[in-house]
Amino acid sequence: MCFSSGAPSRLFVSLQRSEITLEQIKASDLGSPRFKANPYPFYARLRAEAPVCRTSLFNRPAWLVTRYDDVLLVLKDERFAKEWTSRMPSMPSFAKSATSSMLNMDPPDHTRLRKLVNKAFTPRLIEGLREQIQTACDDLLDAAVPNGRMELVHGYALPLPLAVIGELLGIPAQDRLRLHSWARSMIEAFTIIDVLRALPYMWLVVRYFRKLFAHRRKQPLDDLVTALVQAEEEGDKLSEDELLSMVLLLLLAGYETTVNLIASGTLALLQHPEQRDRLQQNPTLTESAIEELLRYTSPGDIATIRLAREDVTIGSVTIRRGDLVLTVLGSANHDESQFPDPETLDITREPNRHLAFGQGVHYCLGAELARLEGQIALRTLFCRFPNLRLAEAPESLRWRKALFFRGLERLHVAF
Repeated sequence: MCFSSGAPSRLFVSLQRSEITLEQIKASDLGSPRFKANPYPFYARLRAEAPVCRTSLFNRPAWLVTRYDDVLLVLKDERFAKEWTSRMPSMPSFAKSATSSMLNMDPPDHTRLRKLVNKAFTPRLIEGLREQIQTACDDLLDAAVPNGRMELVHGYALPLPLAVIGELLGIPAQDRLRLHSWARSMIEAFTIIDVLRALPYMWLVVRYFRKLFAHRRKQPLDDLVTALVQAEEEGDKLSEDELLSMVLLLLLAGYETTVNLIASGTLALLQHPEQRDRLQQNPTLTESAIEELLRYTSPGDIATIRLAREDVTIGSVTIRRGDLVLTVLGSANHDESQFPDPETLDITREPNRHLAFGQGVHYCLGAELARLEGQIALRTLFCRFPNLRLAEAPESLRWRKALFFRGLERLHVAF
């Protein structure tokens, strides 16, 4: 077990001075931009010295699980529940509506809702988006050409998947960035203070979608929001709150991981020119390259929260009933017991059983869409700009403040 201070500055002293005993940290420390820049040395120490590490989250006892086999166990074991928000301090009703998605549900409720939306992410439907994704990539890069440089996150990595999922859902183009801004404040809330600060944005999101649902009931369109509204009215037992949380989840699942994959994947290839050259010389490696970039960069760094239904012993540590559990996907994806030479980027790695999209019944709904968008986006980027290079010093790179995700705040490139 780890024992505690919780101060981020002491955390980084611990990282740099291996003789210092690992301390318990607050889970929120793992969301700082400085930590996200390179979390893997600390994760390696946890796997070696405290693979199930006591921590705290929202002022409650919690555990970080970091070894591949243990992470896989928690993701698939029914003794760890996803429905935990009811144990949080009371929130306004609109906030509960925004957070009570199937992501925080267990079977049978999760099964019912998952079945309802699976039709939106079938392989056939995803493959049918290929031309739209390619056109969006070309248009975004065309706009950047006259400048000879671009800020890749907001100029390419974000607008691409946001446009695709926005079109699928039927969210008007002029509203998408505004919704992203509101939703981001919710995603980045991982302390009680953060949650309180995010409440006004939750209210804006709830109000926006309730108005959109009312509009679609009066004027249906050929989009997913209309389909879900009609499913509700046709007796599929989709309540108004379920409808709201479902659409918000689909919006976030449809672009959040992909933004980080495209931006962090670009950076990784620029920092490993031999791998970039292999990909440019052999585009057939694109699919395996995306799998390796998912493993290596881990856009979803920590899986969403689980709750121990009963006392569970992992290794020599007993997680008590009611404790929160955080499975560290970024650590599992760099576990040397599963991936030989895990700190090496190898776009031909095989096998590559990474956990970037989780595992079990809560496996990421948008995984195949993220894969396709990542493949097309990176292949198009490096094909259009074979001499792409960083346009800022590596030490100036800024990472997002986020507990569950790992992504760049910005990435300046030139061509």
